[in-house]
Amino acid sequence: MRPECSFVNSVIAHGRDRPVALTVAGFDPSSGAGITADLRVFAAHGLYGVAAITALTVQSTQGVRRVSPVSGPMIRETLDCLADDLEIAGVKIGMLGREEAVREVAGFLRRAGLPRAGVVLDPVLRSSSGAELLDAEGIRTLREDLLPAVGWVTPNVEELAALVGETAGGREAIPGLARRLAMRAPGLNVVVTGGHLEAPDDFLRTASGVEEWFAGKRVETTSTHGTGCAFSSALLCRLLAGEGEAEAVRGAKAFVTRALEAAVPLGRGKGPVLSGISGAE
Repeated sequence: MRPECSFVNSVIAHGRDRPVALTVAGFDPSSGAGITADLRVFAAHGLYGVAAITALTVQSTQGVRRVSPVSGPMIRETLDCLADDLEIAGVKIGMLGREEAVREVAGFLRRAGLPRAGVVLDPVLRSSSGAELLDAEGIRTLREDLLPAVGWVTPNVEELAALVGETAGGREAIPGLARRLAMRAPGLNVVVTGGHLEAPDDFLRTASGVEEWFAGKRVETTSTHGTGCAFSSALLCRLLAGEGEAEAVRGAKAFVTRALEAAVPLGRGKGPVLSGISGAE
Protein backbone atom coordinates (compact mmCIF):
# COMPACT_ATOMS: atom_id res chain seq x y z
CA MET A 1 0.00 0.00 0.00
CA ARG A 2 1.30 3.46 -0.89
CA PRO A 3 2.12 5.66 2.17
CA GLU A 4 -0.49 8.26 1.22
CA CYS A 5 -3.14 5.53 1.03
CA SER A 6 -2.42 4.36 4.58
CA PHE A 7 -2.58 8.01 5.64
CA VAL A 8 -6.06 8.33 4.06
CA ASN A 9 -7.22 5.23 5.94
CA SER A 10 -5.90 6.74 9.15
CA VAL A 11 -7.80 9.99 8.54
CA ILE A 12 -11.06 8.11 7.97
CA ALA A 13 -10.48 5.79 10.91
CA HIS A 14 -10.19 8.79 13.23
CA GLY A 15 -13.56 10.13 12.18
CA ARG A 16 -12.31 12.77 9.75
CA ASP A 17 -14.15 11.39 6.72
CA ARG A 18 -13.56 13.79 3.84
CA PRO A 19 -12.78 17.07 5.55
CA VAL A 20 -13.03 20.05 3.21
CA ALA A 21 -9.83 21.97 2.47
CA LEU A 22 -9.75 25.28 0.61
CA THR A 23 -6.93 26.40 -1.66
CA VAL A 24 -6.60 30.08 -2.52
CA ALA A 25 -4.07 30.42 -5.33
CA GLY A 26 -3.46 31.06 -8.99
CA PHE A 27 -4.43 28.83 -11.90
CA ASP A 28 -1.56 27.12 -13.73
CA PRO A 29 -2.86 25.69 -17.05
CA SER A 30 0.00 23.16 -17.08
CA SER A 31 -1.21 21.83 -13.68
CA GLY A 32 2.31 21.91 -12.31
CA ALA A 33 1.51 24.31 -9.48
CA GLY A 34 -1.34 26.44 -8.14
CA ILE A 35 -4.85 25.28 -7.40
CA THR A 36 -4.84 22.16 -9.58
CA ALA A 37 -1.69 20.91 -7.85
CA ASP A 38 -3.16 21.67 -4.43
CA LEU A 39 -6.35 19.81 -5.25
CA ARG A 40 -4.33 16.76 -6.31
CA VAL A 41 -2.47 16.77 -3.01
CA PHE A 42 -5.72 17.11 -1.08
CA ALA A 43 -7.19 14.15 -2.95
CA ALA A 44 -4.09 12.05 -2.34
CA HIS A 45 -4.57 12.63 1.40
CA GLY A 46 -8.30 11.91 1.44
CA LEU A 47 -9.54 15.51 1.67
CA TYR A 48 -12.19 17.13 -0.51
CA GLY A 49 -10.75 20.26 -2.06
CA VAL A 50 -12.43 23.50 -3.10
CA ALA A 51 -10.72 26.51 -4.61
CA ALA A 52 -10.73 30.27 -5.05
CA ILE A 53 -8.65 31.49 -7.99
CA THR A 54 -6.62 34.66 -7.43
CA ALA A 55 -5.13 34.95 -10.90
CA LEU A 56 -5.20 33.33 -14.31
CA THR A 57 -1.81 32.67 -15.86
CA VAL A 58 -0.37 31.80 -19.22
CA GLN A 59 2.42 29.38 -18.44
CA SER A 60 3.89 25.97 -19.15
CA THR A 61 6.82 23.94 -17.93
CA GLN A 62 9.01 26.55 -19.66
CA GLY A 63 7.87 29.47 -17.54
CA VAL A 64 5.24 32.15 -16.92
CA ARG A 65 4.29 34.33 -19.88
CA ARG A 66 1.40 36.34 -18.46
CA VAL A 67 -0.52 36.87 -15.21
CA SER A 68 -4.07 38.25 -15.18
CA PRO A 69 -5.31 38.96 -11.62
CA VAL A 70 -8.87 38.16 -10.56
CA SER A 71 -10.66 41.20 -9.12
CA GLY A 72 -10.88 41.68 -5.37
CA PRO A 73 -14.70 41.57 -5.31
CA MET A 74 -14.68 38.29 -7.25
CA ILE A 75 -12.22 36.74 -4.80
CA ARG A 76 -14.28 37.97 -1.84
CA GLU A 77 -17.54 36.67 -3.27
CA THR A 78 -16.02 33.28 -4.06
CA LEU A 79 -14.58 32.85 -0.57
CA ASP A 80 -17.76 33.96 1.19
CA CYS A 81 -19.90 31.77 -1.07
CA LEU A 82 -17.85 28.68 -0.23
CA ALA A 83 -17.77 29.45 3.49
CA ASP A 84 -21.55 29.97 3.57
CA ASP A 85 -22.09 26.52 2.08
CA LEU A 86 -19.32 24.30 3.42
CA GLU A 87 -17.59 23.63 6.71
CA ILE A 88 -14.01 24.44 5.79
CA ALA A 89 -11.52 22.52 7.91
CA GLY A 90 -8.40 24.31 6.70
CA VAL A 91 -6.96 26.71 4.14
CA LYS A 92 -3.83 26.66 2.01
CA ILE A 93 -2.88 30.04 0.52
CA GLY A 94 -0.55 30.25 -2.46
CA MET A 95 0.03 32.87 -5.13
CA LEU A 96 -1.98 36.03 -4.48
CA GLY A 97 -0.61 38.15 -7.30
CA ARG A 98 -1.28 41.64 -6.00
CA GLU A 99 -2.01 43.63 -2.87
CA GLU A 100 -5.77 43.66 -3.39
CA ALA A 101 -5.91 39.88 -3.20
CA VAL A 102 -3.78 39.84 -0.03
CA ARG A 103 -6.22 42.22 1.64
CA GLU A 104 -9.24 40.19 0.56
CA VAL A 105 -7.83 36.92 1.85
CA ALA A 106 -6.81 38.46 5.17
CA GLY A 107 -10.30 39.93 5.54
CA PHE A 108 -11.92 36.60 4.75
CA LEU A 109 -9.87 34.77 7.38
CA ARG A 110 -10.93 37.33 9.99
CA ARG A 111 -14.61 37.10 9.00
CA ALA A 112 -14.64 33.31 8.83
CA GLY A 113 -12.98 32.92 12.21
CA LEU A 114 -10.99 29.90 11.09
CA PRO A 115 -8.42 28.64 13.61
CA ARG A 116 -4.95 29.85 12.65
CA ALA A 117 -3.54 26.37 13.22
CA GLY A 118 -5.41 25.19 10.12
CA VAL A 119 -4.22 27.96 7.79
CA VAL A 120 -0.98 27.49 5.82
CA LEU A 121 0.55 30.30 3.73
CA ASP A 122 3.01 29.53 0.96
CA PRO A 123 4.29 33.06 0.22
CA VAL A 124 4.76 32.85 -3.55
CA LEU A 125 6.70 35.98 -4.47
CA ARG A 126 8.43 34.93 -7.68
CA SER A 127 8.06 32.03 -10.12
CA SER A 128 10.86 29.52 -10.61
CA SER A 129 11.41 31.09 -14.05
CA GLY A 130 11.93 34.52 -12.47
CA ALA A 131 8.55 36.23 -13.02
CA GLU A 132 7.50 38.57 -10.19
CA LEU A 133 4.25 37.32 -8.64
CA LEU A 134 3.74 39.82 -5.80
CA ASP A 135 4.86 43.44 -5.74
CA ALA A 136 6.38 45.41 -2.85
CA GLU A 137 3.01 46.75 -1.65
CA GLY A 138 1.60 43.24 -1.65
CA ILE A 139 4.53 41.98 0.41
CA ARG A 140 4.02 44.78 2.93
CA THR A 141 0.31 43.95 3.32
CA LEU A 142 1.16 40.26 3.59
CA ARG A 143 3.53 41.01 6.48
CA GLU A 144 1.16 43.35 8.29
CA ASP A 145 -2.31 41.89 7.65
CA LEU A 146 -2.03 38.29 6.45
CA LEU A 147 0.73 36.80 8.63
CA PRO A 148 -1.20 37.50 11.87
CA ALA A 149 -4.19 35.58 10.45
CA VAL A 150 -2.31 32.38 9.54
CA GLY A 151 -0.73 29.71 11.70
CA TRP A 152 1.92 28.50 9.28
CA VAL A 153 4.18 30.07 6.66
CA THR A 154 6.41 28.02 4.36
CA PRO A 155 8.91 30.28 2.54
CA ASN A 156 11.94 29.07 0.65
CA VAL A 157 15.26 30.72 1.48
CA GLU A 158 14.82 33.67 -0.89
CA GLU A 159 11.20 34.27 0.17
CA LEU A 160 12.24 34.20 3.83
CA ALA A 161 14.82 36.90 3.21
CA ALA A 162 12.34 39.04 1.26
CA LEU A 163 9.73 38.78 4.03
CA VAL A 164 12.17 40.11 6.64
CA GLY A 165 13.71 42.66 4.26
CA GLU A 166 17.20 41.17 3.97
CA THR A 167 19.40 39.52 1.39
CA ALA A 168 19.28 35.74 1.28
CA GLY A 169 22.19 34.01 2.99
CA GLY A 170 23.29 30.43 3.43
CA ARG A 171 22.11 27.71 5.77
CA GLU A 172 23.65 29.37 8.81
CA ALA A 173 21.47 32.49 8.37
CA ILE A 174 18.14 30.64 8.24
CA PRO A 175 17.42 30.19 11.99
CA GLY A 176 17.97 33.88 12.71
CA LEU A 177 15.81 35.02 9.80
CA ALA A 178 13.08 32.56 10.79
CA ARG A 179 13.06 33.98 14.32
CA ARG A 180 12.70 37.51 12.95
CA LEU A 181 9.81 36.47 10.75
CA ALA A 182 8.09 34.69 13.64
CA MET A 183 8.34 37.87 15.73
CA ARG A 184 6.09 39.66 13.23
CA ALA A 185 3.12 37.50 14.19
CA PRO A 186 3.10 35.79 17.61
CA GLY A 187 1.70 32.27 17.29
CA LEU A 188 3.23 31.75 13.84
CA ASN A 189 5.00 28.51 12.89
CA VAL A 190 7.72 29.01 10.27
CA VAL A 191 8.96 26.23 7.97
CA VAL A 192 11.83 27.20 5.67
CA THR A 193 12.05 24.82 2.73
CA GLY A 194 15.62 24.05 1.72
CA GLY A 195 15.33 22.90 -1.86
CA HIS A 196 17.77 25.63 -2.91
CA LEU A 197 20.40 24.59 -0.37
CA GLU A 198 23.26 22.24 -1.20
CA ALA A 199 21.64 19.70 1.12
CA PRO A 200 17.84 20.10 0.79
CA ASP A 201 17.16 20.30 4.52
CA ASP A 202 14.11 22.08 5.93
CA PHE A 203 14.05 24.18 9.09
CA LEU A 204 11.13 24.48 11.52
CA ARG A 205 10.63 27.11 14.18
CA THR A 206 7.40 26.45 16.05
CA ALA A 207 5.21 29.12 17.60
CA SER A 208 6.53 28.01 21.00
CA GLY A 209 10.14 28.54 19.92
CA VAL A 210 11.20 24.94 19.30
CA GLU A 211 13.66 24.68 16.42
CA GLU A 212 14.52 21.61 14.35
CA TRP A 213 16.22 20.73 11.07
CA PHE A 214 14.78 18.00 8.82
CA ALA A 215 17.35 16.26 6.67
CA GLY A 216 16.51 15.81 3.00
CA LYS A 217 18.04 13.99 0.08
CA ARG A 218 18.68 15.37 -3.36
CA VAL A 219 16.57 13.66 -6.05
CA GLU A 220 17.99 14.02 -9.54
CA THR A 221 15.04 15.04 -11.71
CA THR A 222 13.96 17.89 -13.94
CA SER A 223 10.38 17.58 -12.64
CA THR A 224 10.53 20.14 -9.84
CA HIS A 225 7.73 22.54 -10.78
CA GLY A 226 5.28 22.87 -7.90
CA THR A 227 7.38 21.49 -5.05
CA GLY A 228 6.47 24.43 -2.80
CA CYS A 229 2.77 24.01 -3.53
CA ALA A 230 2.96 20.28 -2.89
CA PHE A 231 4.79 20.72 0.41
CA SER A 232 2.49 23.37 1.86
CA SER A 233 -0.65 21.50 0.78
CA ALA A 234 0.62 18.22 2.21
CA LEU A 235 1.52 20.04 5.43
CA LEU A 236 -2.07 21.29 5.74
CA CYS A 237 -3.40 17.76 5.16
CA ARG A 238 -1.17 16.39 7.92
CA LEU A 239 -2.18 19.12 10.35
CA LEU A 240 -5.88 18.52 9.68
CA ALA A 241 -5.33 14.83 10.46
CA GLY A 242 -4.14 15.84 13.94
CA GLU A 243 -0.40 15.42 13.54
CA GLY A 244 1.95 17.50 15.67
CA GLU A 245 4.19 20.20 14.25
CA ALA A 246 7.33 18.14 13.66
CA GLU A 247 5.42 15.06 12.54
CA ALA A 248 3.42 17.07 10.01
CA VAL A 249 6.55 18.71 8.56
CA ARG A 250 8.32 15.36 8.34
CA GLY A 251 5.32 13.76 6.61
CA ALA A 252 4.94 16.63 4.12
CA LYS A 253 8.64 16.49 3.27
CA ALA A 254 8.43 12.73 2.74
CA PHE A 255 5.44 13.20 0.42
CA VAL A 256 7.36 15.66 -1.75
CA THR A 257 10.38 13.35 -1.85
CA ARG A 258 8.18 10.48 -3.04
CA ALA A 259 6.66 12.79 -5.66
CA LEU A 260 10.10 13.77 -6.95
CA GLU A 261 11.13 10.12 -7.13
CA ALA A 262 7.96 9.10 -8.97
CA ALA A 263 7.73 12.11 -11.31
CA VAL A 264 7.33 11.42 -15.03
CA PRO A 265 9.17 13.87 -17.33
CA LEU A 266 6.66 16.09 -19.13
CA GLY A 267 7.16 19.17 -21.25
CA ARG A 268 10.31 20.91 -22.43
CA GLY A 269 11.13 22.72 -19.20
CA LYS A 270 10.76 22.02 -15.49
CA GLY A 271 8.12 19.30 -15.38
CA PRO A 272 5.37 18.99 -12.75
CA VAL A 273 6.52 17.35 -9.55
CA LEU A 274 3.15 15.63 -9.11
CA SER A 275 3.16 13.94 -12.53
CA GLY A 276 3.68 10.52 -10.93
CA ILE A 277 1.24 10.93 -8.03
CA SER A 278 -2.32 9.62 -8.38
CA GLY A 279 -5.34 10.45 -6.23
CA ALA A 280 -6.44 8.59 -3.11
CA GLU A 281 -7.31 4.95 -3.58
